[in-house]
Amino acid sequence: MLRIGILGLGEGRSTMSAALASSKLELVKICDLRLELCQQRAKEFDFQSYTTNFQELLDDESIDIIAIYTPDKWHATHVKQALLHGKHVVCTKPFIDNLADAKELIDLSEKTGKKVFVGQSSRFFEPMKKQRADYEKGLIGDLITIEGYYHADHRWFLEKGWSLESAFKWLYGGLSHPVDFIRWYLPNIEEVMGYGMLSANGLKGGLKNPDTMHFIFKATDGRIARVSGCYTGPVQPVVRDSEMSCILRGTEGCSQADYMDLRYAVTTNTGEEIVQTWEHKLKHYFRFEGKSHHAGEYQNYLEYFVDCLESGQTAYPDVREGIGTVALLQAMDRSLSTGQPVKVADLLAEFSL
Repeated sequence: MLRIGILGLGEGRSTMSAALASSKLELVKICDLRLELCQQRAKEFDFQSYTTNFQELLDDESIDIIAIYTPDKWHATHVKQALLHGKHVVCTKPFIDNLADAKELIDLSEKTGKKVFVGQSSRFFEPMKKQRADYEKGLIGDLITIEGYYHADHRWFLEKGWSLESAFKWLYGGLSHPVDFIRWYLPNIEEVMGYGMLSANGLKGGLKNPDTMHFIFKATDGRIARVSGCYTGPVQPVVRDSEMSCILRGTEGCSQADYMDLRYAVTTNTGEEIVQTWEHKLKHYFRFEGKSHHAGEYQNYLEYFVDCLESGQTAYPDVREGIGTVALLQAMDRSLSTGQPVKVADLLAEFSL
């Protein structure tokens, strides 16, 4: 059993639930700058070991892993501090917000021998896990193309002051999920082209950056993929569509995994059509009010990380894959602003990566 500390108790609420429910982890201490949030979580989970001083987590030699759920702009600093204090790291996505920090973090991970795992939680949702297993078994043949999307009515975000700041971009806050699906199956994306717009709803609500985006990717082997995101308008009924989905089209079959609905469909290489759901796992994945959190996925990925640490395997996405996803997102951002295709290698070269 490995021992874990958690930094950031907003999104870290799900991580607390995950760690406390797991037989593979022991939660040692939680931390947030806001004392009232520490006290709220302590009461909610009947867990009294909290602090407002991150240094206490860093200095605690009993802690093996630090899980980081702070705002994006602090990820690089907090990951660096954890590595320098001999901790393995789990960091929520997107991994970092500036590629200028990437090389130092790669070097630090290698120098210290401590592992970094990027919490791309959607990979660890039941339908996506099943889709990946079927793909690796060859159930749909060779992959032809992949489509990912995240379409959600997130107008409630407009009530949060930070969503109206110029720094907030749905490109990173939303599209990073389906973009990770693309990289999971086509890791060698060489070029991206995209268009975005600020919808009438987003403009009226005060957003500063596009809330509606469509992108096309090209891999080094010539295969193509697409991703789309729309965030401030109504969506289809759940029985018809899900907010997020990953579609694989293969030479012998096709599959689709849905999120947040526990639903998966596949046409196999024998022509069999299967639709599968996991209602019996609802309480594992969704433990609080509604479906606005990720506790089940977090428990799945924390336990996967522990298994990899104990067996000496690499847990993916690791530090390099996390940085690769950030590079792709920044290439997408550049394409939106220039209206031109962007080569990922050019962006990496600017940072000597």
